[in-house]
Amino acid sequence: MNTASSSVFSNIAQKWAARLLDRAGIKINGSNPWDIKVYDDAAYWRVLRNGSLGLGESYMDGLWEVEALDQFFYKLLSARLDEAVKINLGMIPNWILSRFFNPQKKSRAFIIGEKHYDIGNDLYEAMLDSTMNYSCGFWKNAKTIEEAQLAKMDLICRKIGLEKGQTLLDIGGGWGGFANFAAKRYGAKVVMLTVSRQQAELAKIRCHGLDVDVRLQDYRDIGGKFDRIVCIGMLEHVGVKNYRRFMEIAAKRLKNDGLFLLQTIGNNISAYGTDPWVAKYIFPNSMIPSIKQIGQAIENLFIAEDWHNFGADYDKTLMAWFKNLNNAWQSLEKKYSQRFWRMWKYYLMSCAGNFRARRIQLWQIVLSKFGVPGGYQRICE
Repeated sequence: MNTASSSVFSNIAQKWAARLLDRAGIKINGSNPWDIKVYDDAAYWRVLRNGSLGLGESYMDGLWEVEALDQFFYKLLSARLDEAVKINLGMIPNWILSRFFNPQKKSRAFIIGEKHYDIGNDLYEAMLDSTMNYSCGFWKNAKTIEEAQLAKMDLICRKIGLEKGQTLLDIGGGWGGFANFAAKRYGAKVVMLTVSRQQAELAKIRCHGLDVDVRLQDYRDIGGKFDRIVCIGMLEHVGVKNYRRFMEIAAKRLKNDGLFLLQTIGNNISAYGTDPWVAKYIFPNSMIPSIKQIGQAIENLFIAEDWHNFGADYDKTLMAWFKNLNNAWQSLEKKYSQRFWRMWKYYLMSCAGNFRARRIQLWQIVLSKFGVPGGYQRICE
């Protein structure tokens, strides 16, 4: 493309972007903290051509900036501008992969661990609180991220009626935060699964001396029977083609009088893949389930005793994580590049905007196999 043609296309793309952003109250080179500052006109064409993938990559490359990135995404997503650029070239590979293949099949189970969770425990230790919980906290009576995570873990234990000596399966247990809490505070005998080598190594250290068996193992390989099962923030890596199999395994491993608590990010619509930028840079082979998809997966296997949505709390959680990481970045920047920092900031702030706009949710679902005799007593505080 010659210089004259490039200038014409850039001008068209800029006018298109200005009209679109105006619908959300966002100005190009405006003075509000949510207004976008464009440093290179190439950003317009990249977004027009590749949608969210182009938006994210052009930010990573420093082609544009926003003072309050979380507010930018909140306004953008509240106005549903993402729906105005639904079809673009960046979506095609991810759509084909999710529709015609099974990117979360057993042979690919460890990819998410290698690509996301194994990038460095130092990064996550700086970002998270001392409990090392990498999922939404429960902020109802909390003032700090640590208080919110402790409240979330205690809420889970109370919801499943966890008692001393009971066996507990923790699917996708991360760095052992919940396993440690359940064993130490409630006296549970925990088996914790993760597909991340670095998570497993640190979880073993953090749970040393407790009745916790940390395993580097896919959920499809677990045996035995358990009084209680929890899955906190891991269903997002299972994939729609595997939801039913996942629930069948959980039902098989849960004792007949047991309870299964599932905490997951939830989608307002039934999708078959994830955002192209997120899939490429943050969570490969992942997707967010909908109520319909979960309902179909548990049909004739579980009874939904309780369904609790506190998605607004994820906004606070993400902002707390960003604050922690921003404060610690000087000690990390020698290891992680500036482009990585911009990528990670974009990830945290775009997610915060998504939850703030209520475009995605956070659900805690309590499941039983045959129903709680007399009815389940709801606990939500």
